[in-house]
Amino acid sequence: MRLNVAERREELLRAAIEQIEARGVAAVRIADVAAVLGVSNALVLYHFSTKEKLVAAAFRYAAEADLTHLGKLLGRRSSALRRLRSAVRWYAPTGQAKGWRLWIEGWAVSLRDPALREVAGDLDRRWKAAITEVIAEGVAAGEFECPDPTGTALRLTALLDGLAVQMTAYDGVSRARAEQWVDAALAGELGVERAALTSGR
Repeated sequence: MRLNVAERREELLRAAIEQIEARGVAAVRIADVAAVLGVSNALVLYHFSTKEKLVAAAFRYAAEADLTHLGKLLGRRSSALRRLRSAVRWYAPTGQAKGWRLWIEGWAVSLRDPALREVAGDLDRRWKAAITEVIAEGVAAGEFECPDPTGTALRLTALLDGLAVQMTAYDGVSRARAEQWVDAALAGELGVERAALTSGR
């Protein structure tokens, strides 16, 4: 079946993400992405022109997919507390969010690559803004108290990102312990009992 331009680009981006996760940004080549799909290097270059543009587009594609899923989680018809816990559990390294190896690679490369730094920074800002908004909704509804929703979103994100590094790069924290710490942090920030995270009350 012949793919249109948008479908071909999406196929190439998915293959690039797979190769970045497997090989790392520095080692991945245009030829690796082409080989996965059985296409020519020229076809990949036709769509993205350079490896750098392909990598940046792949990270943006992954970021948009994550943000779309986050929006679905936070848009559910349930309490703010349930939605927050669901989003935090999904984002956490114990959940099913992004492939953390991909994002740790992205953070490292973004130190030297302005295009990747923009992608990572945009994802970070939009994640924090979405979490801040739901925390504010919960406060307004009287579900919990939180004097600084923006600060809470920042602290939770920092904890989750740090745990991702510990669990992915060093294998230094067990899944069970990470889940306990994440739940304790969320409950502490919102001034609720940990049991409330499960009940949603």
